[in-house]
Amino acid sequence: MRERLAQLTEALHGKADCAIVTDDINRRYLTGMKSSAGYVLVFPEESYLIIDFRYLEKARETAHHCTVVEQQPAVLRQIRELMQQHGAKTAAVESMSLTLERMAGFRKMKDVEFLTDNTLSQALYDLRTVKTPEEITCIRAAQQIAEDALGSLLERLHPGMTEREVALHLDFYMRSHGAEDISFETIALTGAHTSMPHGVPDDREIRQGDLVLMDFGAVVDGYHSDMTRTVCVGTPSEEMREIYHIVRTAQNAALALAAPGVTGEELDACARDIITDAGYGDAFGHALGHGVGMEIHEFPVAGRTRKLPLAPGNVVTIEPGIYLPGKFGVRIEDFVQITENGCDNLTNVPNTLICL
Repeated sequence: MRERLAQLTEALHGKADCAIVTDDINRRYLTGMKSSAGYVLVFPEESYLIIDFRYLEKARETAHHCTVVEQQPAVLRQIRELMQQHGAKTAAVESMSLTLERMAGFRKMKDVEFLTDNTLSQALYDLRTVKTPEEITCIRAAQQIAEDALGSLLERLHPGMTEREVALHLDFYMRSHGAEDISFETIALTGAHTSMPHGVPDDREIRQGDLVLMDFGAVVDGYHSDMTRTVCVGTPSEEMREIYHIVRTAQNAALALAAPGVTGEELDACARDIITDAGYGDAFGHALGHGVGMEIHEFPVAGRTRKLPLAPGNVVTIEPGIYLPGKFGVRIEDFVQITENGCDNLTNVPNTLICL
């Protein structure tokens, strides 16, 4: 955490005297403290976590590289007094997450100049996009829990089981085997519902010969995993096998291409061109992938207009899909860490079609 605070100070040097961080995820990233409220003030000399009584004891145990201050009713006065103490006259705020209401409150500090462009938000995202070995360890741990949950489910998956029951099994397993949370609302779909990329599980029952699409992940120490697998309960049709083969071929090509210097646009095109050449371009309507870390969707993005090159330490999903409305859909999702020479696949479940 100390290094993150120092890097943020360096990024703001010459642009603002301090940073006021209010976003829940960014506060946790900088201090290690999970909470639904609070402020982090970052000065070159010292950093402060201002947090209310509900979290105070935990914050004093958790936030070791900043001074923990109990939040008072007049919190703006607290912030202004700390700024005066450090001789700070300009403050950078998070343009990507700060509400208009909170910004209006800040502007009551008439003698403070606020830097409201993307400087602070971009600096934080740049830091968060490059994962440290410790962060990768957390992501691997989350992925292992998710993979174990899938293994447990596949032993029980059968005709008559509902989509809700599938989602519930995955969620319960992950939460009861070390996950602090699930990465997002688990997607579990069967039959014709699999043509909806982000469909919501309901009481539809699995039937013999159905595809079952599951998109899910676990959270460990604030870090997410993300994986999609499409399996068949029974014997798939030839069309199902063909579509699965196209999607798998597209994913394998993108996995082979992922490396430093490759842009998100190029990675997306690698998979998309294969699907388009097979005649299903219109059936692949979403981006190939997105970053994963303390949020389930963060930078970088592998999409059609994303020209930023990937860099070592980035974590990005590779999840091509083909969706045929009223029939079925297939998506296969792995996620990789970009390394110095290529990528390291953080997903250990094979991407071959599993038939139960």
